[in-house]
Amino acid sequence: MILRCARAALALLAGVSLLLTGCSGGETDPTPRGGTAVASASASRASTLPVVQAADLPPEARETLALIERGGPYPYAKDGAVFGNFERILPRKPRGHYREYTVRTPGEHDRGARRIVTGRTGETYYTDDHYQSFREVVGS
Repeated sequence: MILRCARAALALLAGVSLLLTGCSGGETDPTPRGGTAVASASASRASTLPVVQAADLPPEARETLALIERGGPYPYAKDGAVFGNFERILPRKPRGHYREYTVRTPGEHDRGARRIVTGRTGETYYTDDHYQSFREVVGS
């Protein structure tokens, strides 16, 4: 009897937890470093990460998106390399699902911190802080 009650209580707790998680707005501060406002930070179709409209990305990121759409040529040797998602910020997928591309940063003499990461199923993410955070790109 106690075991049955404990199972029921755990099931109820799990259900409430899922409801509360599913109902959260997922909102974060929509103003990235640099102070430029971006699109609403609501959940998107491929992830629960904040979103950014492609048109609101920096011009260099939009250039990188155009290069990806054309299939290159890419300015950096590591562009198109497998992104390992070691930070586990993006949705978990099998190794090889994600590819990364450099977004040129004016004034930087190396690859800088900005990247576009794409998934096999068409999802696209942007980071401007070298994988510490991501926003899902929508409206491309």
